[in-house]
Amino acid sequence: MSTGYGHITVIDKFTTALRLEVQLQPKFSGGGGDLGVENEVTMKNKTLIVPLLLLLAGCAAFHAKEKMHAEERPWCHIFSVNRAELVDAGKSPFFPLWPGYKMKLQHGGDTLIISVLDETKIVDGVRTRVVEERETKAGQVAEVSSNYFAISRVTGDVYYFGEDVDIFKNGKLAGHDGAWRSGVRGAKFGLLLPGRPGVGDRYYQELAPGVAMDRAEIIACNEDCVTPEKAFEQCVRVRETSALEGGSSEKFYAPGVGLVKDGEFLLTALNCPICSGEQEVPTYPAR
Repeated sequence: MSTGYGHITVIDKFTTALRLEVQLQPKFSGGGGDLGVENEVTMKNKTLIVPLLLLLAGCAAFHAKEKMHAEERPWCHIFSVNRAELVDAGKSPFFPLWPGYKMKLQHGGDTLIISVLDETKIVDGVRTRVVEERETKAGQVAEVSSNYFAISRVTGDVYYFGEDVDIFKNGKLAGHDGAWRSGVRGAKFGLLLPGRPGVGDRYYQELAPGVAMDRAEIIACNEDCVTPEKAFEQCVRVRETSALEGGSSEKFYAPGVGLVKDGEFLLTALNCPICSGEQEVPTYPAR
């Protein structure tokens, strides 16, 4: 994905001793800021298993961040979502998924245009919304991808079911690198963005072994971001990396608007009737 869910094989192993020999292994239960945690406490050779549910509403700091370094926290790869609650259109706090939504981001002479199409596709048994990303470099089309998303009516979490990719060189189709779909060749859907992001959340966005293994960490939830289109406040800042290669990039999502910065690309134009309230659409999670 150029801008950028489920039962998954464990990718990263994690064991860290805390006070009272507490072991934490987080997983999203329907995503968002909700974090299911099991604590195993051993004291005087007696073991007490205490299930805890930490409800992280809005942007709350990750509870264990003072007990462990960021690189020691596991990447969430299990998303216990009921597929019956997934829909192909709606609006989460930081991600509008509605036909007609269109934005343009630019860096120098390069552009990235993202369009939510009036088109759906069944992927891995789920009806998803098609979001097209068209990237140009020096005026020539470099990549066009069709991305497949669904949103949870319960949590507002946005799940990513894959993408079809066309790569161009010198104006000619040159390949389909990075293409994947959930349910094909071992690939599983990932979480693009929680409906209630929490600082310290770490999760896989793509789970296509050997092809696409992008992952994201919520760095902040109250960032300012100035773009040619507008200055935005209370943005969610996300750092993205890959389990397959080095490097990282950052994205900023503005409340009610969505992506406003992607690496060096900044928002320069926006067509979003639902952002201004001109058009009413279902909002998830329901207020």
